[in-house]
Amino acid sequence: MSARTLPFTCRIVDRLLRRTRMMAHMREARRVLAMPPIVPPDDGVVILSMIGTRTVLPYLVAVKSFHHRLRMGRIVLIDDGSLTEADRRTLARHCGQPRIIPISTVDTGECPRGGTWERLLTLLDLRRDAYVIQLDSDTLTLAEMPEVRAAIADNRNFILLGAPDSEVMGIQRLPDFVRWKYPDGPIDPPAHMQAVIESRFGGYPEADRHSYVRASSGFAGFARGGPSGRAEAATFSRHVQALVGAEIWTRWGSEQITSNFLLSNEPESRLLPYALYSNYWRLPVTGDERLVHFVGTHRYSDSVYRGMTRRAIDMLMQADAK
Repeated sequence: MSARTLPFTCRIVDRLLRRTRMMAHMREARRVLAMPPIVPPDDGVVILSMIGTRTVLPYLVAVKSFHHRLRMGRIVLIDDGSLTEADRRTLARHCGQPRIIPISTVDTGECPRGGTWERLLTLLDLRRDAYVIQLDSDTLTLAEMPEVRAAIADNRNFILLGAPDSEVMGIQRLPDFVRWKYPDGPIDPPAHMQAVIESRFGGYPEADRHSYVRASSGFAGFARGGPSGRAEAATFSRHVQALVGAEIWTRWGSEQITSNFLLSNEPESRLLPYALYSNYWRLPVTGDERLVHFVGTHRYSDSVYRGMTRRAIDMLMQADAK
């Protein structure tokens, strides 16, 4: 049962519990400020994130735990408009004087504004000259990542799948994806916008020549000099908006669908094994995870995010003590 379907009193209690867990998590995350700063190499890899003042501490845990394992990449940030001067000083001190791009300066052209489109379009600009990794502030890296390092070394994209069933099916042609995921035909509002959009992919121009996989844009690798850029994103945006209408297409989530589409249609994109690179859907964790993305739905449904944050910082402390 989701929080939205709970009785009113239960929703109030659930909201209070989530807030309590969030505050406890932030207290845990604050420990990252005692860890040494990142020293980013100029090695042709960019780690891109969009953050705001409320996510500075979780982001520092995300990027420090990731950089500690990858040992590659300089940092570029998109300011969602809420970063303070104190935030900027903190980020400069801990992230090696990162480039910070104000979101208001990103031209989205024909594509929607908001919903992290500014992040995707900036990424597509940067990939002309660098291998770009999109890293959300609600990710945690807990072990070495040979699959990611191999993708970078081979200059191939990598994709974080949305759920285990996507790993079973893999990247599919659009008509095959629709038949598998939506065998009963198009889904109508008020269903989630992702289902509404994906269920209509059979009507995409020359659908049998295009591919898709349901994945997460919270962690993705875009190969340097890849074929997809702003023009390809704009073309996809235009065609899908014609299928579902502007009201649906401009909702939060259209950027992720676009990211999935672009990566799926580039040669030799690699799917990360879901048992090792996953999204947290409130299922039991194994302890073998290399990277976990704590999606908003269940980020504070329990104490797992806080526990894994503690584990990630403890690992950083142990490494620093050596």
